[in-house]
Amino acid sequence: MEYLYETHMHTSESSICGRNSAIAQVRAYKDRGYTGIIITDHYLHSWWKHVPLPWRLKVRHMAAGYRAAKKEGQRLGLDVFFGWEFTDKGSDFLTYGLDVQFLIDNPYLNGLPIEDYSGIVRRAGGYLAQAHPHRDKHWIERKGPVDPGLIDGVEVFNGLDPKPANEKTFAFAKAHNLPMQAGSDSHGINIKFSSGIKLKKRAESIFDIISAIKNREAQLILPVDYNQNPSL
Repeated sequence: MEYLYETHMHTSESSICGRNSAIAQVRAYKDRGYTGIIITDHYLHSWWKHVPLPWRLKVRHMAAGYRAAKKEGQRLGLDVFFGWEFTDKGSDFLTYGLDVQFLIDNPYLNGLPIEDYSGIVRRAGGYLAQAHPHRDKHWIERKGPVDPGLIDGVEVFNGLDPKPANEKTFAFAKAHNLPMQAGSDSHGINIKFSSGIKLKKRAESIFDIISAIKNREAQLILPVDYNQNPSL
């Protein structure tokens, strides 16, 4: 038996770019046969810096999508895990293994260069993967992969990126022997292709997913044309 997990997705509660609610997302993934999802809403102070709330309440706002997804997931039998997507000059990094309290206790992470952010996250026991490093958009100032020593893994397939960009990332991961993962980068329920990873055992915690990725036990969920390509 295989267990399917989404590793990269957003909700309208906590990400401005999210098009559907956490509840709608949970129901969609349950219908697609997924075992679990990792909510990775954006960690961007610029999106809520003008909101007149104490930092603790701003963090609760950021985690609202996760909380709603968790509640609906418990009702439907879909496992929901917490993560977020950190940004350094437009370059994004998926962060797993840390909780809301970590964000409350560390209110000045936004604006840090990835070199500093990586050290803080990994010393705290978190996992860090660069998302879609070869995405080419005008708002991305820091383009391309970072120093491999700063990350624990890399997203070699992103459902929103063209195949050439994903293939470049795969080559980068292979050249540096980095653990690989895939994700759909879903912002709503009407996605072309739901990606992620397959595990042979059901994950009891986010750390089981992290361990499977690090130990190369996670199978990538890829489109058919990728499976026909020997290099992927």
